[in-house]
Amino acid sequence: MIAIEARNMTKSFGAVPVLKGISLAAQKGEAVAIIGASGSGKSTFLRCLNLLEVPDEGEILVGSEHLTIGPDAAPPARAQVERIRRHVAMVFQSFNLWYHMTVLGNVIEAPIYVHGRPRAEAIEEARALLAKVGLTHRADAYPSQLSGGEQQRAAIARALAVHPEVILFDEPTSALDPELVGEVLSTIQSLAAEGRTMIIVTHEMAFARDVSSRTVFLCEGKIEEEGPSMELFASPQSPRLQQFLESFRAGRFTGERRQATLQP
Repeated sequence: MIAIEARNMTKSFGAVPVLKGISLAAQKGEAVAIIGASGSGKSTFLRCLNLLEVPDEGEILVGSEHLTIGPDAAPPARAQVERIRRHVAMVFQSFNLWYHMTVLGNVIEAPIYVHGRPRAEAIEEARALLAKVGLTHRADAYPSQLSGGEQQRAAIARALAVHPEVILFDEPTSALDPELVGEVLSTIQSLAAEGRTMIIVTHEMAFARDVSSRTVFLCEGKIEEEGPSMELFASPQSPRLQQFLESFRAGRFTGERRQATLQP
């Protein structure tokens, strides 16, 4: 059963094409990793899936929602955009927590004020989610009092609180110091083990290989290669993907994090 699907998605910024007809589906319970060089369109694709950016053309299917976007289609209705976002949560690289609220306040905000859940019920579930991500002791702290890893785990708890069908992760470790990366990756790995449907843009190659069931390699706004993660990393077919992975192995991939190096 498909949880989320994009069909022939395109997006340009001015005269610069960023997405060139991407079609991608994630099955229910599947963790899909998206890899590729900076500027390949990975983050733009996620933002289009969640309609934080409106594609120029394409289709988005989530649950019972089917949205067609194009020059001959009406602009997306606000009500439908909101319904799609209820199904799809997003975890950003820069955390995007509300800094005037405690960690608990961040987690209960959307369930209460967007989904209309009773406050006591939202608080009870929020505390359970904070326990899941190892932040029980930080519920009453403010984001400025947390480490980067703790902030990102709080953001994951906030995403889970709205009961999404799909969670999108946009380079969730890119803003973290190297020593904090592991705690966030472990949290995401535990969600994958639970059978959560996730699409994860990442520069952590070993994580993509070992945790995701399928990996997609974007290059210049197109899907260059995709397949089961273990097979794709062990035997890449595309010369571009071979070169990309070799750059990580050699530690010479400029502009990316060295700790993301893929070990042989």
